[in-house]
Amino acid sequence: MLEEIFSQSIKAVDKALAQRTPVMHVREAGTVKSITGSIVRVSGLPGIGAEELVQFPGGPSGMAIDLDESETGVILLDNSDQLKAGDEVSASGRMLDVPVGDALIGRVITATGKTLDEGLPPEKLERWPVERDAPAIMDRAAVTIPLLTGIKVVDALIPVGRGQRELIIGDRQTGKTAIAISTILNQQDNGVICIYCAIGQRSTAVARVIDTLRSSKAMNYTLVMVASGEDPPGLQYITPYAAMTVAEHFMAAGRDVLVVFDDLTRHARAYRELSLLLRRPPGREAYPGDIFYTHSRLLERATHLRPESGGGSITALPIIETQSGDISAYIPTNLISITDGQIYLSSMLSRRGFMPAVDVGKSVSRVGGKTQLPAYRKVSGDLRLSYAQFQELETFSRFGTRLDENTRKIIERGHRVREILKQDENNLLNVAEQIAVLYAVTRGFLDAIPVADIAAAQTTIQNELPVLDGKLYKALGENIAIPDRAVWKQLDAALGKILRGPHNGGSPDEVKGKTSTSA
Repeated sequence: MLEEIFSQSIKAVDKALAQRTPVMHVREAGTVKSITGSIVRVSGLPGIGAEELVQFPGGPSGMAIDLDESETGVILLDNSDQLKAGDEVSASGRMLDVPVGDALIGRVITATGKTLDEGLPPEKLERWPVERDAPAIMDRAAVTIPLLTGIKVVDALIPVGRGQRELIIGDRQTGKTAIAISTILNQQDNGVICIYCAIGQRSTAVARVIDTLRSSKAMNYTLVMVASGEDPPGLQYITPYAAMTVAEHFMAAGRDVLVVFDDLTRHARAYRELSLLLRRPPGREAYPGDIFYTHSRLLERATHLRPESGGGSITALPIIETQSGDISAYIPTNLISITDGQIYLSSMLSRRGFMPAVDVGKSVSRVGGKTQLPAYRKVSGDLRLSYAQFQELETFSRFGTRLDENTRKIIERGHRVREILKQDENNLLNVAEQIAVLYAVTRGFLDAIPVADIAAAQTTIQNELPVLDGKLYKALGENIAIPDRAVWKQLDAALGKILRGPHNGGSPDEVKGKTSTSA
C-alpha cells in the first residue's frame, strides 16, 4: 500500500516537473564602495541607466546620476544611517517615477509617493517618470486666458495667464509665499487644480501653509508635495520634477493646473551640494555648470497646450530668494531669463508696511497683457505710468523743494493709489470689486478722502455697490469687453452716490487725458 502511494507521488512530481518551464530572472547586483553625505559610490552595475532607481538593503532607495566606467554615483532618496560599505545593492530596471492621478488631490505626499498625512495610501495609481521631455513647440498654444490671483496690484498691473511662468522674487519675509498661497485660494471656483511644492522648507512653515489651505477648504483642489529641510538633498532635488510630472498628468487630461515651487533657491543649493559631493567642476558661486539647464528643463514643461493636444495648461509660480535685494546674483538672473516675467517684492516697502510689497517698477509680465481682461485694461491702462511718475516725484519732493500745483496733485493722487493697492493677506477681491475700486481711484473719486480713510472707502464700495446696483455689479464681474460707455457712466453715478464726494467728472475718454498726466 505504501509503495503504491509512493509511486503515485513520484509520478505526480515528475508530471509537474515536466509541465514546468524554468524562467531565469537576471538581476544586476553591485557593492557599495563608499558613502559621502548623500552620495553612494557603487561598483558592479555595468548595465544601469541614468536616473534608474537603485535599491539598497533595508529599504532605502536612490537614483543613479553619475555614470563612470568603473563605478556609479547614486544620490540617496531616504535616510540610510545603517548603510555601510560592502553592502549589496541592486538595479531595479525602471526609471525613477511618481504616482499620478485624481486620488492625490487633497493629500500631502513626498516625491516618492509616500503619504505624510493621516489618510491611507492611495491605491491603483499610474506611475509616470519624474523626468519627462517638455511639450514640443507645435503642441503649444498662445497664453490668452487669465489666471486671476485676487490681488489688485497683480491682476491690474502684472497679470498672469494660464500657461505662463511668472517668477516671485524678493528677500526673506517680504511676502513671497503669501502671494502664492493667495493665488491658490483664489482658484476656489475657477476649476484650476493647484500643487504646492515645498522644497527645503522648515516643517513648521509647511504645516502652517497646510493649515491655511485646509481652513480655507482649498485642499479640495490642492495637492501638497513636500521635501523638508531635514530630508536628504537628493529628495529635495527630485521633488519639483515629481510635482511637475503630477501636473502634466492633469494637463494631459485637458485640465488647468497651477504649480508653486517654494522655493528654487533651496533647490539650487541642494543640487550644488550633490554636485560638489560628486566632484563635478564648480563654476560661479560654486554652482555646477549645468545649473541653468537644471531649472530650464523644469520650467519649460509649463505651458498651454493646443486643443488638439489636450488643451490643458500648467502655470508655474517659482519662488526665488534674494540677498539684500540683489536680483543680479547668479540664480536670480538665471530664473529671470527663463521665466515670462517676475513679481518683485521690495524689502523697503515691506518694512514701511505696504503689503503686498510689490515693486511695480521692477515687476513685469511679458505675456500677461494679452491675457488681461478688457475691463482691467480700460481701468488700469495709465495706472502703471502714473504710479511710476508719483514714485519719482515723491523722491524729489523729499528735498523740500517748493512744488507746483500740478506736481502736488500727482503726489496726492499717488498716495491714494498706493494706499488702494494695499491688501491684507488672504483678503481676496473678485473681478467686480477690483475694477470698481481701481476705477474709483483713477477717476479721482477718492481725491477728497484723507489717505487714512482710503481703506474704509474701499470697504464701503465693496459692500454697497452690489446692493445699490446689482446688474452693474454683475456686468463688471462678467467683464468680457464692456465697450458701452453707458456702463462706465452708470459706474460713475453709482460711485458718486456711494462716496458722496467730488470727482473729476466727464466720460472715461475725457478723463483719460487727465489721469495720464495728473493721476
